[in-house]
Amino acid sequence: MGTQKTFIGIFGRRNTGKSSLINAIANQEIAIVSPQAGTTTDPVKKSIELFGIGATVLIDTAGIDDVGQLGEKRIKKTKEVLKTIHVAVILLTDNMFGDYEKEIIQELTSLEIPYLIVHNKSDLVPLSSALKKELSGYNVPILESNAAEKQGVDELIKKLVEITPPTVYTKKSFIGDIISKNDLILLVMPQDAEAPEGRLILPQVQLIRDILDNHAVAVGLQPEELDSFLQKQTPDLIITDSQVFDTVSNTVPLHIPLTSFSIVLARAKGNFENYLKGTPHLDKLQDGDTVLLLESCTHPTSCQDIGRHKIPNLIRKKTGKRIDFEMVSALSPLPCLDKYAMAIQCGACMVTDKQVAVRIKQIVDYKIPVSNYGMTIAYLTGIYERVTQIFAKHTP
Repeated sequence: MGTQKTFIGIFGRRNTGKSSLINAIANQEIAIVSPQAGTTTDPVKKSIELFGIGATVLIDTAGIDDVGQLGEKRIKKTKEVLKTIHVAVILLTDNMFGDYEKEIIQELTSLEIPYLIVHNKSDLVPLSSALKKELSGYNVPILESNAAEKQGVDELIKKLVEITPPTVYTKKSFIGDIISKNDLILLVMPQDAEAPEGRLILPQVQLIRDILDNHAVAVGLQPEELDSFLQKQTPDLIITDSQVFDTVSNTVPLHIPLTSFSIVLARAKGNFENYLKGTPHLDKLQDGDTVLLLESCTHPTSCQDIGRHKIPNLIRKKTGKRIDFEMVSALSPLPCLDKYAMAIQCGACMVTDKQVAVRIKQIVDYKIPVSNYGMTIAYLTGIYERVTQIFAKHTP
């Protein structure tokens, strides 16, 4: 599923050496280092290669004990990072371990994020036996380091590799379990006003690569050429842009499997079962309900925008109800969920599995039905069973 990146967050109080640790791991000066507490304000990201993991993004965060109004905002941003990472490092110094660290640990545990604890600057103040005993109760690796002198960093990297689930960085296949060698996979890709000039969008590129990796044959065309192509050849599977479901489903014979890019992505990202359960709630929407639309990237919009215009218009038309819609873009924090009757997530091609899974978990835990762009369109156009059927016997 393209290049997998592992996101590792570094958390700790001010002046515990978080920036020094990141510089030591990356073996270069990428974060500002200063003896003055509070030097790091916003999260700072650095992409590196870690042996044993591969492509990795290290995230340096502001101190979890920051003070004042600005400090509160920095802490808020630091906590937002928790919802975007796969692994965490909690940094301590001077044997200080209390409510700040315990709150972060509680969040990590709730989000099922593996972590380890590092006592830094141990050359100045070693880890005490009493604190070591207390920390052992968390059943996570406990290390000592002197990041400024790059001492203990090799052991830290080794432990990071050990606690990072292989599923985070192992390359996954979108459709490798449902296609075979030499299968003909037809991709229907309208190049409308929403399509970027001179290139394909990421899900299309990802699917083409996945098809090639599985030694199948990928053919791409626009909806206008579909009928002519089907008169000459019969594909083993057709994957279409959800926006042209109507046209494509009416053209493709029922014996040819059909699905969409968005539905393939939904399944690959690991939230497919929640979408299957939540999508039928579209029939239960009432006048005055508010639907939350979740878009995992930011891009210029137009009147053809699928999330801001096409889906809301389709839902209003098909349900006949007066329904309001609100949009959250990129990985912005979710608003208070009290007011929403339903949520609909885009294909999430621009974010990691973990990032979208954390977002969906918040919604599902709040007992809000959730669907996916492609599955919503399929349901409202009457082809939902058809476009999800191919995955019925193939769970991720």
